[in-house]
Amino acid sequence: MFHPPEKLKAEVFARIPERFLVHDRESDWVNTQLHGAPTPVFLEGPSFDRQGNLWVVDIPWGRIFCIDPRGDVDLVTQYDGEPNGLKFHPDGRAFITDFRRGLMVLDPKTGRIEPYLERARLEGFRGLNDLFFASNGDLYFTDQGMSGLHDPSGRLYRLRANGDLDVVLAGIPSPNGLVMNLDESAVYLAVTRDNAIWRVPLTADGTATKVGVFIQMSGGGGPDGIALDAEGGLAVSHVGFGAVWIFSPKGEPLYRIDAPNGGLTTTNCAYGGADGRTLHMLESRSGTVFTARVPVAGRPMHSHAGTAA
Repeated sequence: MFHPPEKLKAEVFARIPERFLVHDRESDWVNTQLHGAPTPVFLEGPSFDRQGNLWVVDIPWGRIFCIDPRGDVDLVTQYDGEPNGLKFHPDGRAFITDFRRGLMVLDPKTGRIEPYLERARLEGFRGLNDLFFASNGDLYFTDQGMSGLHDPSGRLYRLRANGDLDVVLAGIPSPNGLVMNLDESAVYLAVTRDNAIWRVPLTADGTATKVGVFIQMSGGGGPDGIALDAEGGLAVSHVGFGAVWIFSPKGEPLYRIDAPNGGLTTTNCAYGGADGRTLHMLESRSGTVFTARVPVAGRPMHSHAGTAA
């Protein structure tokens, strides 16, 4: 259907140092998700702060790392949770989707982390995954749990800047990474077990309408984290495939970036660098951050948004 995408060269930017790798400990998350395989680290949730530092989470061991522009790694905090996604609010706080504990908030200066939203109208979440701030301060996040084609019970939520919580879309077989399109009239949603990127158009009141498949993928385990570029194209991390794909605004595959260490757990990506044209990607199980220069810069971070309590 399409020409083979051009391959871009990837380089290792940082690895989690040996002193931070966990051995001889058990984790419920590892026992369930990875069948108890040795997992010294499992990275997700890359996000840049205003100083150009890259923050990542370590799901099974409840840790938050900060990686400076030179690639030096610092452990910021560790807590009793399973952090999965991380995004910065314009006020500087980091919001975290925790698979076990709900929505958390982190003060990057002190390392203090505390619950922000643990339940939806007294009902517990299935297992939060990823999140995205709209320019008006609304927070969109996915509740994935263990959903899939056998149990399409995942949800896409919106937490309005005024505190109201809405279910934007239900009945999703494993909602994962998400971004909004350039004019924020739709959400691009990685639906891992459907091996697809869904387009979720939004009505004037913010509810979903005319939801459909935007990109149909194949192989691997499915799409995980996604990022938008300044022209409206998508970078899609293909977990289980060992690659990150870059698609045009029309959904045409343009570039392929393979993990340089041969790892297959390519879970997440984020644009960074001085000009926003360096894509930072994660090979989660090896604790590796790798990068590639791309032709189009990532979408600029919002300079302002509504306040969050």
